[in-house]
Amino acid sequence: MSLFRRTKTFPHGVYPIEHKELTADKPIRRLPFAPELVIPLAQHKGQPAIPLVKVGQEVVRGEPIAQADGFVSVPMHAPATGIIRAIGLAPTPEGPKIPAIFLKVYPAACQRVLYDLERDPDAMTREEIIAAVQESGLVGLGGAAFPSHVKMNPPAGKAIETILVNGCECEPYLTCDHRIMLEQTEALVLGIRLALKATGAKRAIIGVEDNKLNAVAHLRARLPRHLPITAEALRSKYPQGAEKMLIKSLLGREVPVGGLPADIGVAVFNVGTLAQIGDLVPKGRGLIERVVTVSGPAIAHPGNFLVPIGTPLRFLLEQVGVQGMVGQVILGGAMMGMSVASVDVPVTKGASGVVALEREDPDRAHRPVYPCIKCGECLNACPISLNPSVLGELAQTREYGIMAEQFHLDQCFECGCCAYVCPSNIPLTQYFRIAKAINRDARLDRQD
Repeated sequence: MSLFRRTKTFPHGVYPIEHKELTADKPIRRLPFAPELVIPLAQHKGQPAIPLVKVGQEVVRGEPIAQADGFVSVPMHAPATGIIRAIGLAPTPEGPKIPAIFLKVYPAACQRVLYDLERDPDAMTREEIIAAVQESGLVGLGGAAFPSHVKMNPPAGKAIETILVNGCECEPYLTCDHRIMLEQTEALVLGIRLALKATGAKRAIIGVEDNKLNAVAHLRARLPRHLPITAEALRSKYPQGAEKMLIKSLLGREVPVGGLPADIGVAVFNVGTLAQIGDLVPKGRGLIERVVTVSGPAIAHPGNFLVPIGTPLRFLLEQVGVQGMVGQVILGGAMMGMSVASVDVPVTKGASGVVALEREDPDRAHRPVYPCIKCGECLNACPISLNPSVLGELAQTREYGIMAEQFHLDQCFECGCCAYVCPSNIPLTQYFRIAKAINRDARLDRQD
């Protein structure tokens, strides 16, 4: 209890059952290559990549296969040696299809990375680091998938003073960041060094929830004393790993409404992102695989796996095995992840987890939705102090404009806390996603 009182945190939030014991002690293992990989051209915020290859072309593992379309975009690289079977449409978790490159993997290839350009990280300038991070195709691996090089290059007049390294991993079931901190510490430290140099920040703080104290101790024992890098324990609470919550917990600062962390001198990076920067930039390689937690009650052999980008979920589930009746497969975490419409959806750069849930009993499969009882639980849970109850009522009457103009709907980052605590089973987060999508479409129509 004394530790609970001492650890830093933010107001509100929830305490979901963690389920991390299923994989927290499972070392990272490499997953086999699927017969065919599907590489979407839009795996990041910003403009989709532009294909560099043609159907029938042979590529080697690590070779660029799509180029960035402008600054807020990143390239794609071949996750395996093989031949381009097609360039067409591939399914997404939401259902609609998007352009992708279909790569047929050569089963007899050694699958070594044959495309790289070694660099001396200590000799690289700030501009060279930022360019190398973009060339590697790196995006935020915690789920946001925002191009990492853009975050390293804040707008003019915005000076970065502090880098916050997000090792919280507050989502239930997920433990890939935990294992990265324990197993890829050297790459993580080098990635932080490069980020400090690129941004000009004076210090870096690694925030880790206190359900991973072995990671805190491990990092503290291995952080170079001459570098301004520290590791701090935070209270295990959801959504501790959200950017605004992490900044509030570690620095006591608040990002202004409609603003960015750079407005208050902060840049936030996920531990997995920085570990990949530390690994890929010195080698001159592209992002072709990532660590993914595969867990849930319907998974026979849960664990943390190094998965080639583009691996179809169907193949991934076959490798780990399923048990019972699978009712839902979630790409990402159980709270903010997306329930997939098809298991043919591929693993993308931003996919930190695959959670498979068992089918519920028939009498519990469709929980009835009741009217709001004005209990206030959603207000107590909302980490950014919105009024989900009022927003929910406005959504039901389709007053989407008022939701944004008067009740700050756009500040909602869809963490799911309100829906999690609602005793009436109102799907508030889904209401807000629909409302935000309709408002975006309305703004585009007005611009036209």
